[in-house]
Amino acid sequence: MNAHLSPSVGVVLPRDLPAADVLPFARRADELGFAELWVVEDLGFRGGVAQAAAVLAATENLHVGIGILPAAVRNAAFTAMEAATLAQLFGGRVTIGLGHGMPGWMRSAGVWPARPLTFLTAYTRALQALLRGETVSDEMLGLTDVALEPSSLPDVVPDVLLGVRGPRSLAAAGRVAQGTVLAEPTTPQYVRAALAQAAPAGPHRVVGYNVGAVADDAATALATARPGLEWIGEPDWASHLVGLPFAEDLARLRADAGTREAFAAALPDAWVAQLALAGTPDQVRARLAELGAAGLTSSLMFPAGPDPVAALTSLARIV
Repeated sequence: MNAHLSPSVGVVLPRDLPAADVLPFARRADELGFAELWVVEDLGFRGGVAQAAAVLAATENLHVGIGILPAAVRNAAFTAMEAATLAQLFGGRVTIGLGHGMPGWMRSAGVWPARPLTFLTAYTRALQALLRGETVSDEMLGLTDVALEPSSLPDVVPDVLLGVRGPRSLAAAGRVAQGTVLAEPTTPQYVRAALAQAAPAGPHRVVGYNVGAVADDAATALATARPGLEWIGEPDWASHLVGLPFAEDLARLRADAGTREAFAAALPDAWVAQLALAGTPDQVRARLAELGAAGLTSSLMFPAGPDPVAALTSLARIV
């Protein structure tokens, strides 16, 4: 495992940001010097490819990641066409994230595959092969002698990362992907555990999401970040908490709190400081160094607070 003492710092475009603020958010992130901006594709919100194209066209320097596209939603050939188009038009500025998608969402859309991990592995390999200009046939994916036309192939083939959680899925990411996307909260313990399960044979990007809040007063930053942690007590987030000394206490707090809002409000400052990138600029930089030492290569923040566009200015103090 390679340590990255200074991971690339970026932001996540909030999925529910008013439409009129989407491009101003991206342009402001670019102006402030963030290295990356990632978009999400959650069921019922905005499409990942469309968001990525708009952000790339509106900015000059940002590297844009899609984190993640649920694989079963699209035919791999058409995902390859979309990815190749982005990579051609905005060479070197695109990363494609794939994943299973949330099972409940995928089932409600009628696209949860019978063998999710086998499907995702085959899909990843097919997408990479198509982007390299190869001809692909795969019965599971419904592909027969499919290839991209030479005029559509990008000069710079984008990395394909997997946004996954479980040990078998992380192991697949280590085998077939150029990196792994870790959902929030991303702690140093979680990065190490995920990399150990991925066990990549070579260089492997690790992108981690966290709630972000920076202020001159640490208490103010922690209070701003706290509401963004209301989901971490839910069962799906248990793997993110492995190795934390307060993991069992956190589970008890969630069981006793009743609501997610009450749970978040009761989180002690010391826990929030470990579960978010929140504090003074020096404190957050120190936390970034810990994450980099654990193997994180890109640290992405969800801007906490009522105005995500305005929050970018304070977050940029750590860039």
